[in-house]
Amino acid sequence: MLEPSTAPVPGLTVPVNQLGRRPGTSLRLKVEFTAAEGIGTEAISIAAGKPVKLDLLLESVLEGVLATGTVRSEAFGECGRCLDEVSTPVEVTFQELFGFPERAEPGLEDPDQLQVVDDAIDLTAPVRDAVVLSLPFNPLCREDCPGLCSECGARLADEPEHRHRLVDPRWAALQDILEDEREEI
Repeated sequence: MLEPSTAPVPGLTVPVNQLGRRPGTSLRLKVEFTAAEGIGTEAISIAAGKPVKLDLLLESVLEGVLATGTVRSEAFGECGRCLDEVSTPVEVTFQELFGFPERAEPGLEDPDQLQVVDDAIDLTAPVRDAVVLSLPFNPLCREDCPGLCSECGARLADEPEHRHRLVDPRWAALQDILEDEREEI
C-alpha cells in the first residue's frame, strides 16, 4: 500500500474565511487539482499527475466546518488475475467535520479530529481515505477473467483450450521409468 502523505496538497487546502463563524452559512466550490502522488494502493490508484475534480459543499456549523464532497477521477492498475492494465472511473463522496480549535472542550480534545487552521481546511486526508476505500481490493479487467495458467503463465483468455498433461505426483517415478524404457527401444 502507498504511504500516506502528511503534507498538505496545495489544491486541497481550501480557505473557509468566507463562511465566517455563523452556523447555517454555506459555500459551494468546484476544485480541480493534479494528484501530486498516487492515491490508492499498489494494485490500483489515481496516478500522480492525473487530474482530480472535487465538488464541495462547505457548511458552517456550531462545532466547525462540515465539508461534503464528491471526488471524480480515473484510477489505473493491473488485473489481479491476468495482470492486464485496468482503468476504472472513480466517483466517491465523503463528509468530514473540521473543528474550530477554540470550540473543543478542555480535556476532551480528540487527537484524530481534523481542525480548521488559519481559516483553511486541508482535504488531503478525507479525499485520500474516500478514494482508497472506494477502489476494488482485487481489480479485474472483466468479471469472468480466467487469469493465467498456474503451470506456465500463459494468458488463458488468449488460449481458452489451454491444458497441461498432469501426472499424479505419486506416479511420477513410474512415469520416469516408462520414459527411460521408451528411449532404450
